[in-house]
Amino acid sequence: MDEQTPFPVFPMHFRGILLLAGMYTIAWSAFFKWFGPALINWLAIENVSLENLPSSYYGTFGILVGLIIFVSAFYPVSWVYMIIAGITGKIILAIWFTLGFLPEIGWNKRSGFHLIVNEIIWLIPLIIIFLRGLQVKNYLETESPK
Repeated sequence: MDEQTPFPVFPMHFRGILLLAGMYTIAWSAFFKWFGPALINWLAIENVSLENLPSSYYGTFGILVGLIIFVSAFYPVSWVYMIIAGITGKIILAIWFTLGFLPEIGWNKRSGFHLIVNEIIWLIPLIIIFLRGLQVKNYLETESPK
């Protein structure tokens, strides 16, 4: 008897998580792009002069990362490498915020929230979704007739 491996399923709620992660990243990045100095001043909790921080560039890069994550939800199995590009972008955003902004604004509950909730926590579902998408893609490639 021929034993077939069970077909790995890519659930619909994974697409919803990708859409949500993309929109969330775009929204926070838009705050950095268009309200950068005010947002950074709010993140710092105290009134300090932080206009020299590259919040507009950070926001623009974040918007691009969010768009990549958002678009990857439309064909997550075919465009599985767009998900890994989004994961890489989120890692770059986290490192950029840690090295570029935290030394100036300091570690507090607001900056910690941004770094942990907006950048790092999203990596967990994105990595899980990427691994499932890769599993489905590999299964489809090995099971398709030649």
